[in-house]
Amino acid sequence: MQKFTTMTGLVAPLDRANVDTDQIIPKQFLKSIKRTGFGVNLFDEWRYLDEGYPGQDNSVRPLNTEFVLNQARYQGAQVLLARQNFGCGSSREHAPWALDEYGFRTVISSSFADIFFNNCFKNGLLPVVLSEAELDQLFTECEASEGYALTIDLAAQEVRTPSGAAFSFEVDAFRKHCLINGLDDIGLTLQDADAISAFEVKARAARPWVFNALAR
Repeated sequence: MQKFTTMTGLVAPLDRANVDTDQIIPKQFLKSIKRTGFGVNLFDEWRYLDEGYPGQDNSVRPLNTEFVLNQARYQGAQVLLARQNFGCGSSREHAPWALDEYGFRTVISSSFADIFFNNCFKNGLLPVVLSEAELDQLFTECEASEGYALTIDLAAQEVRTPSGAAFSFEVDAFRKHCLINGLDDIGLTLQDADAISAFEVKARAARPWVFNALAR
């Protein structure tokens, strides 16, 4: 998993509340569990004017030019501003996969749905909770200034604006450790690889018949 320490990224404002996971990545794209190939279909029903389906050539699909991610000033955005209850709806890890592959490293909102919130941390995406007033300020500044970028400092737990204002956010200490060190569940397990190997050697010596049966 990619480490998250400090980043400065272009901001895209998605001024909508209750964005659910089927809007983030529609259900017809959930046939794969490879964690890749979903970025082009992020917010598919809002980005495109036709109906999306797996395997399409997205380069020739008609774009909804009114949608924020299709506007030139927000190309390459790495920070997504959203409104309350972002990521609600059904449970699907494909939602943070799609956001991550598109290029977003963090989503800032006033609240997140619990399952989506947890899935973000497991996939290297940082969900940041700020107050409604702080979020209103960021939306206003972003829309008034082309090229608006924010710095997200996970170690300091701060969101910093171009003017130097800083907004603090809370994050669980264990999740913070995992993001800073790029550790997903597999990475955490592999930290004990030597102990696991030693246990297997001991178990094989103590119960060779089990391993002989498994080898057949």
